[in-house]
Amino acid sequence: MHRSGFVNIIGNPNVGKSTLMNALVGERLSIITSKAQTTRHRIMGIVNGDDFQIVYSDTPGILKPSYRLQESMMKFVAGALKDADVILYVTDTVERGDETSQRIVDGIAASGIPVIVVINKIDLTSQEALEELAARWRARLPEAEVVPVSALNGFNIGGLFDLILARLPEGEPYYPKDTLTDRTMRFFASEIIREKIFLNYQKEIPYSVEIAIDEYREEPGLDRISATVYVARESQKGILIGHKGEMLKRVGTAARIELEKFLGKKVFLQLYVKVSDNWRDSDSQLRRFGYSE
Repeated sequence: MHRSGFVNIIGNPNVGKSTLMNALVGERLSIITSKAQTTRHRIMGIVNGDDFQIVYSDTPGILKPSYRLQESMMKFVAGALKDADVILYVTDTVERGDETSQRIVDGIAASGIPVIVVINKIDLTSQEALEELAARWRARLPEAEVVPVSALNGFNIGGLFDLILARLPEGEPYYPKDTLTDRTMRFFASEIIREKIFLNYQKEIPYSVEIAIDEYREEPGLDRISATVYVARESQKGILIGHKGEMLKRVGTAARIELEKFLGKKVFLQLYVKVSDNWRDSDSQLRRFGYSE
């Protein structure tokens, strides 16, 4: 008997969905920062065994869209609700849902899809508070299994995996057994650069940038990558570059080091900055940057 299926990870921003995805896959596929809305795309990570294949999907955090980019992000969430064999609804010990996330929870309850509510960051609360929280989730989603974990510390990831595997339908694998993800190296290069921008800038800058890989050339022992960082307004360009280019250089160095770790080889990275006026509300620009199902 072989089991295979799509296990889609859904939840509010900053509850640890990307950390959980990476822990379940065993690889660092989704970028992680302390800022909300770090994940913009739907990213698949595939785990294979002799008698199973689990196709995990990390999705953007649930929010009420303010511009077209966020509308596209929420389409990834809606798609994940439709094609899941198992839904992992991730919450944590401190988040409080809003009207938008309540609609998602109601949709999950009505879907008939097997659901596991994952309470993350349990190292930040007491046992008594955790039991009360788990009871509230059992009341909200009576058909769901409620599982406490600490994705960051790897606590109960094995137990969660066993529950997921037991809920997968029988079937042949969807991808070749040596496949780790559906994304290209160009995608991961752009995500790593974007992560370093999230970590080095404040306020609106991280949310106003998008990365385009202009060239990715593999050579023996070296990958040459040229990328453009697009900003939404002219005033953001100078902030991103910094005095005498120091800020952009810092981002480039951090991204290069991370890319070399990810790829296991040397990387030559060039970064450029351009303005694409209000790209977050431009349908053509959003299509160019891959924000479509």
